[in-house]
Amino acid sequence: MTAPRDWLTPDTLLMLQAIGREGSFAAAARALGVVPSALTYRVRQLEDALDVLLFDRSSRQAQPTAAGQELLREADRLLGDLDAVANRIRRVATGWEAAFTVAVDSLIAQDVVLDLSEAFLALGSPTRLRIRHETLSGTLAALTNGLADLAIGAVLEPGLASDIQHTPLGEVDFVFAVAPQHPLATAPEPLSDALLQQHRAVAVADSVHRGQGLTIGLLGGQEVFTVPDMRTKLQAQLRGLGAGFLPQPLAQPHIDAGRLVVRQTTKVRRSTAHLAWRASRQKPAGPALRWWLDQLANPKTRDALLQQPLRVYSEPL
Repeated sequence: MTAPRDWLTPDTLLMLQAIGREGSFAAAARALGVVPSALTYRVRQLEDALDVLLFDRSSRQAQPTAAGQELLREADRLLGDLDAVANRIRRVATGWEAAFTVAVDSLIAQDVVLDLSEAFLALGSPTRLRIRHETLSGTLAALTNGLADLAIGAVLEPGLASDIQHTPLGEVDFVFAVAPQHPLATAPEPLSDALLQQHRAVAVADSVHRGQGLTIGLLGGQEVFTVPDMRTKLQAQLRGLGAGFLPQPLAQPHIDAGRLVVRQTTKVRRSTAHLAWRASRQKPAGPALRWWLDQLANPKTRDALLQQPLRVYSEPL
């Protein structure tokens, strides 16, 4: 007798991801190179095994039910876990890591990370390189969950495993900034919490997939516009969609150009960014990790990662 877990194979999870991504059984079947009837039959078998309805078929689109949405979220995690296990196994058998993933916080200058990536790829090593964009506690979580080998710009948390090594990357000062047309641009300083609470805040969503994640600089009861990364947060504040703290190096060019106005508040915000990686006496760092750590030991590289204005930002429309 088969158990429900016997149906949750990697192939099945990839099939469900294709349906969720493509939005219909027919489109998913084309993407997977199978006939639609075969795909529909496999989904019905899975639904029968789990005794749930995974997709609403009342329209031409395949809309995941609440149960389907939860299974899709777990599919992402389970497939990531399988990749992490496979990578660890390959590292045991080879000198160079088969794959090396760097989790990069949205605070970090991405063009500098790409410069480092270009230099690494020029080595001609057999290691496949992957960059993950994360935010707040999601950067460290990618490392601790085995989805990344190196975290750049991580916010440290208590109770780290003994094989998680870390070192400070540097300090980042934040400024509270708003667009010139924002009501807070001309309000009396320092801006009180009671006044800030009356205006929408722009916040970067924590990318951690489990738990509540981190919430920084928000007041209880305050309206919040949540965005996926620091680039979008900057653009939102340039458009006057809300207010909030921005990394000073990122905001400074726009402050100098008059597109942002710095306002004094009753709080001062500073953040310490860290490098974190997994290594122990039993499982020492591999060649790829050692190369990245050597590059990141350079003070100029560290400063560029935190202090260089990000050139990827465009002017607001």
